[in-house]
Amino acid sequence: MQQNKGLQLITIEQLLEMQINEIPFTLVDSLPRESYDQGHIPGAVNLSSDAITQKANDILDKNETIVTYCANYTCEASTIAARKLMDLGYERVFDFKAGKHAWKEAGFDLET
Repeated sequence: MQQNKGLQLITIEQLLEMQINEIPFTLVDSLPRESYDQGHIPGAVNLSSDAITQKANDILDKNETIVTYCANYTCEASTIAARKLMDLGYERVFDFKAGKHAWKEAGFDLET
């Protein structure tokens, strides 16, 4: 199977489909800790894009699917985090580019 080395974006519908079908993945909030503490998508772990290189191997499994997200479409933190993870050898990385903004706009709550 040929691996796609480019960054892959997913929609909120794809994220919800993964949750509903109980497809195992780790959701990574790539914003700073303060933002995570103020509210994050339920089940997410906090791993800011600045800390990826130092902490990813302690928190994430290279064999699992990982979905990064940040604040919204104009925020670059999730894209930076996803690219760093790919550079570290993580192969199943997706960027939920719409982020927390789209999650809230769809009527879903954040957890604190």
